[in-house]
Amino acid sequence: FAGYISQVLKNYTDHACDGEYVSLRCPHRTTISIQSSFYGRIVPSHQMCPSRYPHSYATLIKEDVACSVGTSLQKMLDECQDRRSCQFLVNSRLFGTDPCPGTGKYLIVWYKCRPNEYKSKVACEDDKLRLSCKKSMVIAIYSAIFGRTQGGSLECPYQNLGMPMIECQSATALQLMIKRCHGKRSCSIYASTYEFGDPCYPGIQKHLNVIYTC
Repeated sequence: FAGYISQVLKNYTDHACDGEYVSLRCPHRTTISIQSSFYGRIVPSHQMCPSRYPHSYATLIKEDVACSVGTSLQKMLDECQDRRSCQFLVNSRLFGTDPCPGTGKYLIVWYKCRPNEYKSKVACEDDKLRLSCKKSMVIAIYSAIFGRTQGGSLECPYQNLGMPMIECQSATALQLMIKRCHGKRSCSIYASTYEFGDPCYPGIQKHLNVIYTC
C-alpha cells in the first residue's frame, strides 16, 4: 500500500533528445496525467542533448537557446493522457513547424500517475469536508487544493466584491490532507484558514478540493 501510494503521489519527469524515443509508463491501476511539457532548447548542447552534427558544421550554425514550441503540451495530452503507457519518436515534425532549424531540440515531460478510479470532493470555506471508504478499504489522497483557482468552483460560487480574479493556493494542503486522512477508513476536516492558513488576500472566498481513491 505504502509503495503504491508513493508512486501515485510522485511527480515523474522524462526527457528525450531529437531522434530518441520518449517512453512514459505508470503502475498497475493508474493512468498518465500530463502536468506540463516543453519542446525546444533553452540550455546549450554541452549541458543537454549534444549536437549530432559534425563539429565543423555545428560551429557554422549558431545554436538557438531561446527556442520552444507552444504545441508540446497539447501534443503530449493527445499522445499520452489517460493511458497506462505511451512511446513515440521525438522530432520537430511531431510538433508542427520547426521553431529553430539547425538547432537540436529536446522534449521534457512532467507527469503523475492517477488512480483509474478516483473521487473528487469540494468543501466551501468554513464547511466540513468528510471522506470515507467502504469497509476494509482505506483512503489514499491524490491531490488537495485549498484557496482559489482561476476557474473557481461551481459548488462554491464567489461573490465578486471587486476583488481581482487571482489564483492563490496553500502550499501545505496536500501534506495536511495526507496527515489527516491517509490510510484511514474515514476522516473529516474544516476548509478553514485555521487549518490551512490563508494563502489569499483577506476577504477572498476559498474552497478545498480533494481528489482521492479508496
